[in-house]
Amino acid sequence: MIRLSVIVPVLDDAPHLERCLQLLASQTLAPSEIVVVDNGSSDDSVAVATRHGARVVHEPLRGIPSAAARGYDAATGDVIVRCDADTRPPADWLERVHRVFTEDPSLSALTGPGRFYDLPPVRGWVARVFYMRGYYWGIHAALAGVPLWGSNMALSASCWESVRERVHRTDPMVHDDIDLSFQLDPTMRVRYDRELVVGVAGRTFASPAAFRRRFTWAFHTLSVNWRTSPPWERWRARFTRPRSGASPAGPAATEP
Repeated sequence: MIRLSVIVPVLDDAPHLERCLQLLASQTLAPSEIVVVDNGSSDDSVAVATRHGARVVHEPLRGIPSAAARGYDAATGDVIVRCDADTRPPADWLERVHRVFTEDPSLSALTGPGRFYDLPPVRGWVARVFYMRGYYWGIHAALAGVPLWGSNMALSASCWESVRERVHRTDPMVHDDIDLSFQLDPTMRVRYDRELVVGVAGRTFASPAAFRRRFTWAFHTLSVNWRTSPPWERWRARFTRPRSGASPAGPAATEP
């Protein structure tokens, strides 16, 4: 049976973390471990994690890239599942992840969409349709593959091991999920599952400044990675390299 390690980075987000861990405890398939990565919290985040039986690891370098990578390094499972403290996974979330990797052992990574649970209905619909879909299709074109989304993703431990030295974990301005997506070879199989849906907080839309910050990080991440891996080279590699499940890179990506 595939062992799942759930990684949750956190920084001063105890109330959201409490709810997230409650929902993880109610999964129809329990993970082998939950690793909460404390990124220097001054609130009760660590106490919340400990109370719920999570293993806490500490990452002193501030930033989601360093915290997420620290969690992936600490994972002991066969598949590393990632969410955020404000993620609200449905009860069958981990069961779905486990089923997909069991049925497709050559899969490198898996991701899915989210619904904004704290936005008014109309704003939530607009955010889901335009922001969420725009993210997947826009970044898909930029990296010639399916982009991972940090609030709802999973990757095999062997996949992480193959790219862990390439991620920009010390740059707090990169989007860690987009950056990780760039480190995956274009021929790796990455699946977007429309049915693998989680709830997420609409913090991106809390203010114009928060929205601008997200786009600033996105453009910075693209700039950093395009220096060594421009999209035209990635698209050429995707269509010209062998696509074999037995190769270290894995087979081709699956379209969203």
